[in-house]
Amino acid sequence: MTFEEKVDQQQTVYQGDLIQVERQQVTLPDATKAVREIVHHQAAVAVLMVTADQHLVLVKQWRAPANGVTLEIPAGKVEAGEMADQAAVRELNEETRLKATHLKRVAGFYTSPGFTDEYMTLYVATGLSPVQTALPQDPDELLRLVKLDLPTAITQVAAGKLVDAKTLMAVWYWQSHPTLGAEV
Repeated sequence: MTFEEKVDQQQTVYQGDLIQVERQQVTLPDATKAVREIVHHQAAVAVLMVTADQHLVLVKQWRAPANGVTLEIPAGKVEAGEMADQAAVRELNEETRLKATHLKRVAGFYTSPGFTDEYMTLYVATGLSPVQTALPQDPDELLRLVKLDLPTAITQVAAGKLVDAKTLMAVWYWQSHPTLGAEV
């Protein structure tokens, strides 16, 4: 059985600074017509940072779509001309003012393939130390760092206090690899 849809028409209906929205008219394999609305977004990275004393580094910030404050692992867009690992290093500097001696790719995934093509790469960073030269932070971000040990992070997941998907994935990865920060 084939699942591939044929795009009959496509139109950009919104072009913003962060996203582009495209409306497609498609024909399904059974000849049924359908409409798809796709949010195009740059590739992104996220980093599970575990300190030598076994703490997860999170970023606390306001998120307008969630209409509230979230705790998340550091993350951001892959800029033009950057490789994903370079973006991870830059994001660590910008958001946490830390660098890692070990950066390992864990997984790549679509953040929500039902409506967006955003592809994110998850890294683990260990061997953390302060950066020598801090890069400028995004002017529209107000960030505060929070550190949690693994039992507290797991408890906060269960209590619904950590609700960001990439952060949940990172906590569960750390739970299955509990000696991450101590490996350095």
